[in-house]
Amino acid sequence: MKTFEYVIADELGIHARPAGTLVKEAKKYESKVTIQKGEKEVDAAKLMALMGMGVKCGDKIVVKVEGADEEKAAQELEAFIKANL
Repeated sequence: MKTFEYVIADELGIHARPAGTLVKEAKKYESKVTIQKGEKEVDAAKLMALMGMGVKCGDKIVVKVEGADEEKAAQELEAFIKANL
C-alpha cells in the first residue's frame, strides 16, 4: 500500500467539480483508492461519499492506494491532486 498526505489548497475545498474530476481520475486505476480526513475514510471512486466528507481549504487528507498498479497510481494521483486541489 502506498500513502501520501496533502493539505487542500483550493479555497473551496473538495466541492462538486474537483470531486468529480478526482473520482474520474481514481477510476482509471486497478488499485483501490481511499481518501481519509480525520476518522472518516471513503472510496475515492464514490462521488457522494467524497463530497460528504466536507473537506475544506486547509484540511489535511491522507490518500491510500492499494492494488496491482499502486506505485503508478499513487504517483499520478499525487501529481493530479497537487495540480487540482
